[in-house]
Amino acid sequence: MSKTKAGGSSKNVHDSPGQRLGVKAFGGQTVKTGDVIVRQIGMTKRAGNGTSMSRNYTIHAAKDGVVKFNDRKFKKFSGGSIPRTEVTVE
Repeated sequence: MSKTKAGGSSKNVHDSPGQRLGVKAFGGQTVKTGDVIVRQIGMTKRAGNGTSMSRNYTIHAAKDGVVKFNDRKFKKFSGGSIPRTEVTVE
């Protein structure tokens, strides 16, 4: 017979590295064309004038300029509006 009980499998032992998400260039900072401004999952921040959004929702600068963040309301498909931050380069 066994001297110890069944151990069972341990959970939460796989440690994956962080994805380095977040704002990379803050409001008032100067950026060049192609610089990453925001790395995000989903469209929590929207791309405005002077910016472009890639397939993984990363917002890049489309021209040289100064980063600016504005709070705006965007229409949802259901007709309601939702507040979101719009990223622009001026």
